[in-house]
Amino acid sequence: MLSRYRETMGLTVGVDIGGTKIAAGVVDEQGEILARKRVATAGRSAETVERTVSDLVKQLQRDFDIEAIGIGAAGFVDEKRSRVNFAPNLGWRDEPLRMAVESATGLPVVIENDANAAAWGEYRFGAGRGSDYLVAITVGTGIGGGIITEGALYRGRYGAAAEFGHLSVDPGGRPCGCGNRGCWEQYASGNALVREARYLASERRTEAEKMLDLGDGTPEGVQGVHVSTAAREGDPVALAAFDFVSRWLGQGMADVAAILDPECFVIGGGVSEAGDILLGSTVRAFGESVTGRDHRTLPKIVVAQLGNAAGLVGAADLARYR
Repeated sequence: MLSRYRETMGLTVGVDIGGTKIAAGVVDEQGEILARKRVATAGRSAETVERTVSDLVKQLQRDFDIEAIGIGAAGFVDEKRSRVNFAPNLGWRDEPLRMAVESATGLPVVIENDANAAAWGEYRFGAGRGSDYLVAITVGTGIGGGIITEGALYRGRYGAAAEFGHLSVDPGGRPCGCGNRGCWEQYASGNALVREARYLASERRTEAEKMLDLGDGTPEGVQGVHVSTAAREGDPVALAAFDFVSRWLGQGMADVAAILDPECFVIGGGVSEAGDILLGSTVRAFGESVTGRDHRTLPKIVVAQLGNAAGLVGAADLARYR
């Protein structure tokens, strides 16, 4: 659970460390972003990222009186919210990120998993407001997540809770970058959407003409944005790819609900920007799969409101809890 909230704290900076960019912003107590800066990730080494984060914070300090920093980073963050124990997408192991940034900026720092930070942002200021039992599912390249229970972020004993993307939904199935097979994110993520769209396009090229024309004309050239655009224009193959991902997403959420019994699911991440194209089939699959569906109150399922700012806003707010 989180430490005490500093009600008198003024402005904080939230930082979102991504694989291709680093964003930082000044955030007030109402979750409003007063200023924001974003740079491409110049390299993935810890030293490069730490230097970039510190430079962005110092730039923001020129115009604002900053009291603390919250950083959202992909990977396992230790129970003290100090070290990034394991971040495969960045190639980090046991990285003392808090100490490095505190030393460079002179400000107190809190480190959090990026999906946890996004979940907290949606709970405090977005689609999850008013729901004290909430599960956030971030559907991007993979699947991330965060758990709010009794109005507090649940991190687990060692800080590694809510790694939903690596739930096994198909034992012996598709290989995953984590080293296992059949992980949920291999069937219900942005990568899964593109994989399915390419496969269907190779089998149904005539029907996929609209989607293929958005790329280079080949199934191999199909990207996520092509699938989303074509689906909005009614392309049957793109819609079928979304239906595949949505059904796996809803079925996996039913498994999560069997364990956590949330009041609300918030679906975020890049794939969620498809809106009802994703949500409709997801809700149906969830309703058909959840245990005891005719004898329990089902959670509401909503799309995130804060978009790609959720992690930044959530990290900034979490900096108030120390």
